[in-house]
Amino acid sequence: MKDGPADGHTRIRLDLAYHGAEFSGWARQRGRRTVQGELEDALRIVLRSEDSFPLTVAGRTDAGVHARGQVAHVDLPDELWAQHGEKLLRRLAGRLPADVRVYRLSEAPHGFDARFAAIWRRYAYRVADHQGGVDPMLRGHVLWHDRPLDLDRMNAAAALLVGEHDFAAYCKKREGATTIRTLLEVHWDRTPIDPYAAQEGSLAVATVRADAFCHNMVRSLVGAMLLVGDGHRPVEFPGEVLAGGVRNSAVNVIRPHGLTLEEVGYPEDALLAERNRAARRLRTLGEPAEGAVGSAPGGSD
Repeated sequence: MKDGPADGHTRIRLDLAYHGAEFSGWARQRGRRTVQGELEDALRIVLRSEDSFPLTVAGRTDAGVHARGQVAHVDLPDELWAQHGEKLLRRLAGRLPADVRVYRLSEAPHGFDARFAAIWRRYAYRVADHQGGVDPMLRGHVLWHDRPLDLDRMNAAAALLVGEHDFAAYCKKREGATTIRTLLEVHWDRTPIDPYAAQEGSLAVATVRADAFCHNMVRSLVGAMLLVGDGHRPVEFPGEVLAGGVRNSAVNVIRPHGLTLEEVGYPEDALLAERNRAARRLRTLGEPAEGAVGSAPGGSD
């Protein structure tokens, strides 16, 4: 397996952000507006090329999910990068719609692959439990929960989920893909709504970090913990669902607009190629996290 671009090409890392409300997710789909589609079309136009250059992304977010720390890469012919590289960021800003921004372009080090070299992804899910609802200025990225949430109970439940597990009970199964993941961090915190908002109170924010995520995983986990936080289920409930290994009808896949991809982590440059190769191997329970394949779909929700 080649660790980098084809001969005569330069691999470019893109750091980007988008508001997911008007997108049918990351992945290009015929007849639908997607983040990948907008970016690839913009690249082709600003590079004045008849060819399209496919993007590889760290995590393929679903419809309605946002990102502030998404990472992708693209392999460009050397001559195009040399000709357009210095002006490419500004030209993309002028061509892209306002709900997607590339804020950094850089030549990727040897072995870098936005998808397979990643060692973790970190998401935040934001919830308002104020009885009056969500501040209208925040409605696009905050879920309203109509009952008060007890974060101590939710954090106790979250602690039972950390570690390497088969998350089949919280994932939409995909043919040929494993649902084994290592959940590195799950916790809830209170943050101010907005220092300029008239509404009092705070947001309940879940931080969820794992080596990779399968489809629906974050939104299902948060849905289970909300049931604990509002007293509908005991603290042990999310862990019991996990141990059961099958989807539980009581756990809803909550709405996508509260979810944001905040950051993607990579190893130091010298370890990129090794991680890239290891992440392509099919994973089984008990294998070290460095051998995870689940990075494959990188699904967010």
